[in-house]
This record gives sequence, C-alpha cells and structure tokens, in this order.
Amino acid sequence: MPQYIGAIDQGTTSSRFIVFDRTGRPVAVAQKEHEQIYPQPGWVEHDPAEIWRRTSEVIAQALEQRALRASDIAAVGITNQRETTVLWDRKTGEAVHNALVWQDTRTAPAVAEMAKPNLDRFRAQTGLPLATYFSALKIRWVLDQVPGARARAEAGDVLFGNIDTFLTWKLTGLHVTDCTNASRTQLMNLATLDWDPELLEAFRIPRACLPRIASSSEIYGNICAGPLAGVPISGILGDQQAALVGQTCLRQGEAKNTYGTGCFLLLNTGTKPVASRHGLLTTVAYRFGTEPAVYALEGSVAIAGALVQWLRDNLGLIEKSPDIETLARSVKDNGGVYFVPAFSGLYAPYWKDSARGVIAGLTRFANKGHLARAVLEATAFQTREVVEAMEKDSGIALDVLRVDGGMVANSLLMQFQADILDRPVLKPVNHETTALGAAFAAGRAVGFFDELTWTPDQTWTPQMDAATRDALYSRWKKAVTRSFDWVD
Repeated sequence: MPQYIGAIDQGTTSSRFIVFDRTGRPVAVAQKEHEQIYPQPGWVEHDPAEIWRRTSEVIAQALEQRALRASDIAAVGITNQRETTVLWDRKTGEAVHNALVWQDTRTAPAVAEMAKPNLDRFRAQTGLPLATYFSALKIRWVLDQVPGARARAEAGDVLFGNIDTFLTWKLTGLHVTDCTNASRTQLMNLATLDWDPELLEAFRIPRACLPRIASSSEIYGNICAGPLAGVPISGILGDQQAALVGQTCLRQGEAKNTYGTGCFLLLNTGTKPVASRHGLLTTVAYRFGTEPAVYALEGSVAIAGALVQWLRDNLGLIEKSPDIETLARSVKDNGGVYFVPAFSGLYAPYWKDSARGVIAGLTRFANKGHLARAVLEATAFQTREVVEAMEKDSGIALDVLRVDGGMVANSLLMQFQADILDRPVLKPVNHETTALGAAFAAGRAVGFFDELTWTPDQTWTPQMDAATRDALYSRWKKAVTRSFDWVD
C-alpha cells in the first residue's frame, strides 16, 4: 500500500511539489519560481507553458529526493493561485495568451461600465462584488482581444480554466475544476454550485469553454504520463481554502490568516453562505465528495509579501526577503511612516480599483529602517481591518488568530500583528498548511487520511498598551484615505 501522498502547490510566484507521509509530515519538497510579466502598469501575466514546465520539474525533483516511484504515491492533490485565468487550445494544449494573474487590473474599464447600476449587482448569486480580481472579465478580455478566440471558445475548441484546471488538463486530459475555484470566477451560483446562465450572458462567456464543476475531494482521473503515471488526482482546492483545511478550521467559527503574496483571512461559516455587509467576500470553503458544501467569509488583501519583494527587487533595499526583519529592527518604531500598498487598488474591505500605493508621514528623520518597518506593519494593519469587518458580518469574535504562509517566519511582524489586534497569534508546527490541505482532500478521497491534527508551535501575545495601539491604527486609517481615487 502506498505510504505517501503528493500535493502540487502552484502559487503566484512559484510552483512546489510536496510529499507527505500518513501523519501529514512533509518528507520531500521541491520548489521553482516563475517569471512575473508586467507588460504595462497594472498588468500582470504568467506564461502558462513555464508554469507547466516548473510543475513537471518539481514533481520529478521531489520524488528523486526520496527515490520514490508512482507506486509509492496514493494520490495527488492540487492547490493553486485562484482567479488567475488561462485559455488554451483543446487540441494542442497551448495557451492562446499569457495567463492574466489575479492582481491584473486591465479590466478596470469593464468593471466601471458593468458597475454603473451597482457594484454589488451579482453579489446575491456569487458572493462577490464587481472587481478586476475575479476571472469572468479576464476571460472576456482574452476572448475579445485574441483574434478568433471567441468563436473557437463558442465551438469548445478554446478552453478556460484557472491554474488548477490547466494543470489537471495537462496531467489527465480532463477539463474539470472544483467548487472553491469556480466560486472565484464570478460565474458560479453559490446556491446551485453550477455555472449560472444569467451570469454567463451578462459577462458574455460561452458555456462550451468552461470546465465541469466537481467537489474538492473525489477521484477526477489518473495522471497519464511522467513519473506519476497512473496516480489519481483526487483533491483540488484554491490556495486559501486549502490553507483553511490544512489549519483544520473545519468547524463553524474557526478562522485562519495566510501571509503570502497577498494576505487572506477565511472564517468557516458552516453549510449556509453568509452575505457580507462590510466589504468581505462570500465563498465556498470546501466540499468533500457528496457532503454539503461548506462556506466561508473571506477578507482578501492584494499586497502583503509582494510588498517585501517590491522593496527587494524594485528599490534594492534588501538582498533577500528575510533581511527585512533585520532592517526593520534597526529602528524602534515606524518613525511616523505608513505604507499603503494599493499597487492593484485596494481589496477588502474597501474594493477601490482606483486607489494606488502611498507612503505617508515622511520627514527627514525617516530612513530605510522606518520604511522596512512600515512595509511589515502594512500587512498587520490590513489584517486588523479585515478582522473587524469579519466580526461585524459574522457576529463571531475571534479569540485567537491562526496564521500560516511565508511571512509567519518574521517574528517582528507576528508580534506586531498580535499587538495591533490585541489578541494572541498562533502558528502551527506544520508550516505547509496550504499543500497539506490539498493533500488531505486528495487523501480523503482514496482512504489515505481520516483526519488531521493541529498542533501549535509558537504563540505571540499582545504587549502593546491601548493608547499606542489606537494612535497607530488611527494614523493608518488616515493614510489609507490618501490612496483613494488616484486613478481617474
């Protein structure tokens, strides 16, 4: 009997393959970055062919680390950057255009046009406001801009998928997605868990190009070729939903926050969707097999770890991303500097596509240490805004915040997060929560896993006095208003 299970974790900046044992412990990991393509301001693309190459390479590398073969792997799960949009030729498997990444804002004019009646005109069906974030208008842009693409899509010869669907197609030849990813397209009805004819008509998307919507945990098909030939793909979850599962937030009222390229707070709301009145998203959390779907409230922050990368790559203030903590610790506080990273507009709870990044409070006293500290604090401030909105929507007060993602290795950030929230922040022993969630979904479908256990590794408790906390947060809120309506 196979003793391991695999997970493809295809993220915004890199692709990974992780092999877990039956206790959920990672035993092999391989990772490769892919290029971020910026054709013009506000546009963000990925090369789907490069993502497929990197995914194939990390699968082979991880297996080689432990001399594993296909017969050692019970199943594979997929977790992925959500909303990122790929359209490809059914016969050749080649993309008709670069992938439009979730951060891409080129559809802002279309959002403004469709939102003239109401920005929330489709919230009742989808749980989502009109925004550049979601897939529907990205699909339409490609169909309208690539010659012949729309006619071919109507004939079923050009297919759409988010990254999960694209990779599943490459691995198995099957055109399928799960309900968590489908819920981020703005084309799926949350009640029926199927493509909504009214939405397809409104966005002008042909149904023939869309994948079948399945649950998050079932055997979709077997891998056709390569080192994992014959192994079933049996779990698919969008990356933030996968982290919710990996953090074992499987009961109503449990929440997690993932600090990655962006920052994403999800709260399990049970088997009925909860409508947001405070700028959050209603989304599918997961659906295991034939069980009822479980829903979540989500607060999505566009720029978190990406701001650290910007400081590294665009300004050259640090050599490696972890160096930001050392630089930030060179000063005792932010020196009055606040950084609102509205590079792609503001997501939750504001949803302002016209906002742009602002550094506020600069004086000649400020130095690069203060800027580094402001970069880290921006993530914590944005998280507090989302937590406050979530508590208002759900009526549930969060006693603690479970955290995961690359930025949780930054102890200074995690301590400031606890301070500005005024509640404990907990990190689990197993840091690979996103990949683990996908592995659990896959393993559940083939009888590999029965349950996951959650064990805390480190806790940060609040140490800041209330007056300081209130003053810092008040100035942050003031800085945020300075980013509004920058783009006409």
